[in-house]
Parts: sequence; structure tokens; C-alpha cells
Amino acid sequence: MCNCLQNLLFFICIMLTTAHGQAKSPHILFIVADDFGWNDVGFRNPNISTPNIDKLAKEGIILDQAYVQPVCSPSRSAFMTGMYPFKTGLQHLVVWPDQKVCAPTNLTFLPQHLKKLGYATHMIGKWHLGFCKWQCTPTYRGFDSFYGYYTGREDYYRKNNSHDKLLGFDFRKNMETDEEAIGTYSTFQYTTRALNLIAQHNKSQPFFVYMPLQSVHEPIQVPIEYENMYNHIRNEGRRKFSGMVTAMDDVIGNVTEALKANDMYDDTLIIFSSDNGGWPTEYGNNFPLRGSKITVYEGGTRVTSFIHGTGLKKTGYTYRGMIHAVDWSPTIVAAAGGVPDKNIDGINQWDNIRTGGQSSRTEFIYNLDDLPPYQTGHAAIRMGDYKLIVGYPGLYPNWYPPPTYTDDNYIKEVPYDGSQNNKTQLFNLKDDPNEHDDLSTKLPDLVEKLRTRMAEYHKQMVPANYPAGTSTADPKNYNGFWTPGWC
Repeated sequence: MCNCLQNLLFFICIMLTTAHGQAKSPHILFIVADDFGWNDVGFRNPNISTPNIDKLAKEGIILDQAYVQPVCSPSRSAFMTGMYPFKTGLQHLVVWPDQKVCAPTNLTFLPQHLKKLGYATHMIGKWHLGFCKWQCTPTYRGFDSFYGYYTGREDYYRKNNSHDKLLGFDFRKNMETDEEAIGTYSTFQYTTRALNLIAQHNKSQPFFVYMPLQSVHEPIQVPIEYENMYNHIRNEGRRKFSGMVTAMDDVIGNVTEALKANDMYDDTLIIFSSDNGGWPTEYGNNFPLRGSKITVYEGGTRVTSFIHGTGLKKTGYTYRGMIHAVDWSPTIVAAAGGVPDKNIDGINQWDNIRTGGQSSRTEFIYNLDDLPPYQTGHAAIRMGDYKLIVGYPGLYPNWYPPPTYTDDNYIKEVPYDGSQNNKTQLFNLKDDPNEHDDLSTKLPDLVEKLRTRMAEYHKQMVPANYPAGTSTADPKNYNGFWTPGWC
């Protein structure tokens, strides 16, 4: 009799907890902006209009020390797998459309974890993790549906990608090419797709929507009404880029309004991150941070990020703890009510972030890459407040104010020329977050400590999977489409 009563009370507690929303798995919307700079958001730069991002960020938690990889494919791999790219062979530049490369298929992707927890999983936008065989593509990696493109960049209207004299159409709905997408600005199409998914979703099942937007990657294209919002900016590229940012912000505003209209907003956790820093040569901006996309300086790797919505215990503040791209997979799994994989590089930061607790991360690797021309390193590590850079930091090593009132962009590349061999730079990011004061000659013992720690990580590195392109990928072989099936 006593056992029966205990069981009854247990089930009553379960039902009451679910009714009050405390045990219900949240809907999760993970938005990734492309080449979105530190200085390209309204809450840091009054010359940019991002009211929807600003509102969500300020109501939620702004992540002040959120880090990613210097370029697209490695960051996306880290998001999906929780593994450092130098352990998966994706540490060198990006996956090009004619390379026989994809994120290793023996790794479990984030949506695969979430499906085990009962989630519907959808992807909208840019893949850029390889597609030479179908097993590399989104619907084979845990996504119930996919709407977007496989390659790394394309025309926002024509949906074609040109690479090394190869030109092909790249836009799909699930596995099928979608030529009806031609002619419409892709940002609007992603909005429509998201709104339809939300409207049609069975709200009793949690859903995960991964939305890696095309915005604001080049080519610099935007409808004229958005460009006209920035007529005060003389520089044409920056004017159009700013319009692209606001168009992206409208996507986020429209999606959040749809969540509200379908009574899902209060049950949704929204996560936002850029995939790398802005690219000044394409009018993105990271000022006052040093560097650009492609560099291991802060401007290439420290990005705009926030978290908003259900499950957060403390909101309306800026979280100063470190979080890295590899942490998002275990953190999202934990937020969904699952048990994160412990055999990965990522750290579950869910309880730390939502309560304002101390970050569990005290160090991370920016990148380790020994492939030519980086034989002596394109590498950096952070331990506590200190950051060590070894070898070539990247093409854009300076500080680039936004070209708001000028016609010129004043960007000069500094290519690898051998003079950077074994060069070391040491910065105290707490006192010098913009990396002006190199302390390497003043603190040699600290340099050696960080070098030793980096060497321990280096022992775990796998060779970069970066083969030459192949003509078997040529879209001419596939009726003009970039298509899997050639590796």
C-alpha cells in the first residue's frame, strides 16, 4: 500500500512539473551569422541597425568571451561535433566545393544527439562541411529536413557558386535541387522556410532548428530598400554590407514573432553566434579588436554571441566567462535534458551560463595548422588571461576602423613570406584585449609555459585533410549542379 502511494505521488509530481514547464524539453533555435564582425551589431555600434538582435541579447545573456575558429568550415564542424578541428583534419582554411573532403562521418553530430531525445531537427542555410558523397550531407547527419546550399558561398539571387573556373547551381530542398529559388533574395527565403516550419510543427514535440544564415558573407548584395537605410555612409561596400546586416536582423525578428504567434516563444531557447570575425576586405568590421577573419587574432575569433529564452535563471547581463565553439554541442544537449558526450573537447556550460556561474573553461586552442605555407605554425592558445601566438597569424594583422565616411577601405594583406617563422607573440587579454602590447620578450617563462601546453595539444593533431581539387566535381558532369556522388 505504501509503495502504491509512493508511486502515485511520484507520477503526480512528474505531471505537475511538466505542466509548469520545468521538465519540458525546450525548442532550440541555433542561429549562426556568416562573417559577422564584432563591430557589426547595434548594441556595440550605433551606426548599425539591429533592433531584434539587440533586444534578444539585452533581454537574455550577452556572451562577451565567445570564441570560434578563424574561418567557416572549422567553426561549423566544431559546432556540430564538439571537437577541435585540428583533431578532425579540418584545421586548414575551408572545405572547397571540388575537394574530396567532409566532416568525418564517424563523428556524431549535434542533431543526432537531439533526435535521441525526441527532437524534430531541421536545418536552414549554409552547410559548408563537405558534400562529395551523400553521407556527408545534412539529411544523413541527423537533420530531418534541409533547405539551403552545400558550398561555402554563392550569389544571393542566382544561387550559383563559382570556384576555380567551375560554375554550378547550389540550392536544395532536402536532397533535391530547387531551381524555383532562383531570383529571390535568399535571406527572405530562409525566413519563409522558418515560418512554415514553425506553423506546421506539432508543438508537443520539441524541435531543433539550426539556422546558419548566408548573411553577411560576400558577395555584397542586398535589396535597395536596405541599402537606402544607410545613405549617410559614403563607402558603397560598407553601405550595402550594413543593409545586409539589417536584412539579417529582420529574419530574426520575423522568426521570433512567428514563435510568439504559434505559442512557442516562451518555450524556446535561442542561441546566436557568428562563425568567425568580420572580413574588412568585404566590409565587415571588428574594430577595436585586432585582425580579421582568417587570422588567429581576436578580431578573427572572438565573436558576437548571445543566448535568450527558456531555462535561463539569470538574464539581462553580460557573461564574462570563456566559451568556445566546441562547447555548444554539449551545452545544447544539456539544455535539451540530455547527457553530453564526455569524449569530446567541448565542455557543458549550460548551468554556468544560465546562472551566471564561473565558466568551466580556462583554456582553449585557437588553431593548430602546420600545412604549407604554415610549416612553422598558424597556431594560438589561450590559458587564463594570456594568449600565445606562434608563427603566421594570418593575412590581416592590423586594426581596421569601419570605412563609414570614406570611399576607401585601407586594407593591406600581409602574406606569409617566411619572416614569421617561429615568431611568438604574447598578450594579456584581460589588460590588453585589443592586442597592442606584445609581452613575449618581457615574460619568457610564461611564453615557455604556453608553448609547452600547446605542444601537448600538438601531439593530438591529425594531418589536415586538404587535397587538391578534382575535375570529377565539375557541375558540368551533373547537369550544372554542385552534386554529391564523386568520392
